[in-house]
Amino acid sequence: MNEKRKLTPALLFERFCYGCGDFGCNIIYTAMSAFLLFYYTDYAGVNAAAVGTIMLISRVFDGVSDIIMGMIVDRTRSKYGKARVWILRMCIPFALSGILLFSVPASLGTTAKLVYVFITYNLVSTVVYTAINVPYSSLNALMTQNPYERSVLSIFRNLLATAGTLTINMVTLPLVEFFGDNTAAWTKTFAVLGILAVIAFILTFAGTKERVHSIAEINGETEKISFLEGLKSLFANKYWIMMTCVLALFFLYYAINGGTTVYYAKDILGNRDLVGTINGIFNVIQIAAMFFIAGLVKKYGKRNIFSLGLVLSTVGMLILEFGGGNMSAIVVSSLVRGVGNACGGATMWAMVSDTIDYGEWKTGHRTEGLVNSACSFGYKIGNGVGSALLGIILEIGGYVGEAAVQSASALFSIRLCFVWIPIAVFAACFVILRFYHLDKEFDGIIRDLHKRAEKAAK
Repeated sequence: MNEKRKLTPALLFERFCYGCGDFGCNIIYTAMSAFLLFYYTDYAGVNAAAVGTIMLISRVFDGVSDIIMGMIVDRTRSKYGKARVWILRMCIPFALSGILLFSVPASLGTTAKLVYVFITYNLVSTVVYTAINVPYSSLNALMTQNPYERSVLSIFRNLLATAGTLTINMVTLPLVEFFGDNTAAWTKTFAVLGILAVIAFILTFAGTKERVHSIAEINGETEKISFLEGLKSLFANKYWIMMTCVLALFFLYYAINGGTTVYYAKDILGNRDLVGTINGIFNVIQIAAMFFIAGLVKKYGKRNIFSLGLVLSTVGMLILEFGGGNMSAIVVSSLVRGVGNACGGATMWAMVSDTIDYGEWKTGHRTEGLVNSACSFGYKIGNGVGSALLGIILEIGGYVGEAAVQSASALFSIRLCFVWIPIAVFAACFVILRFYHLDKEFDGIIRDLHKRAEKAAK
């Protein structure tokens, strides 16, 4: 449990390397959220509702794989630690699976295309993404127990994650056009982006170090917790339950809002290329705001800054909705939403890491892998529900991918997904966070854990 050293500003490179992991993850995550449904409907010719249903059903398999991977991480023993070794092992499969995701053969019939979508989507989300993202999510809690440093790491994670999102949003469609603006162009685009992801993951593996260990590991013992014991420990951890619910809701918002952006730009603003402008402003402001949030977190606490972000994001959405849909409203909305999203992005993962220490204090079991995999299950369920809702709502609204002009109901369905469902999500998260008090309790919990470790070592 005791750290050999704490992270300091001198370890800027390690923080950067840690953040590179989410840059790599976002190569696929953002692509799946923002462009995959668009690729399926407008290039591969696959029914939106059918794809949405596949995405939702796949979350069941994804949830099982998350829990399995969490148990694997907790039981992993290697010279590279519990988590970093999996980042090294899975970086190349990650890139290859992303290429397959955007390579639906044009020669296949309707049913065969759906089978291909089902297989490749599950290969990416259920197997490969899980096998690299669960260990990566566990790494924060394994690098440090200092709550401020965890916040700094979370800020670097989200800085680089946002940079990854910005990269995908800015270069995907231009690369597709450069390679011929056809189905094959998407495959070539993600071959290029896959190489970029591999480089990012190698930096994370090589540039970080695991320092935090359980009491059992400090005493030279191997802590083996059964699956049932692990689950019991999870559900005894009230703060883990809260954060899992918040993450599920937040990633539902990411999926449905992010997936609607290209439709909003194309069919409401009348210019598909405005995706880069909308997301570019949002992401640049989010990155800039991250540099000022660490001090605010230290002064006001993670929960309060996250809650402030939810309020700002809601205000940004209302500006968009009642601003008439013009470019001025889009710019102001993106500015406000960018700051709001920075508040949540800078705090949420550090809050999850804090629940690991609370869980060890509460139950005596330290399960970084299981906690993060169960959170991953929660937010992937949210992502799957969001993706499914997007496909289903567009279908109910009468969206037609090949149509030059969409119906009024189709345009309303796009506005509903882009604005009003996210606002409902922000309100629900705000209410849940009113019951989160771990920021005030955390220092006492860490002191108690260190005392236990010292006693056990005697």
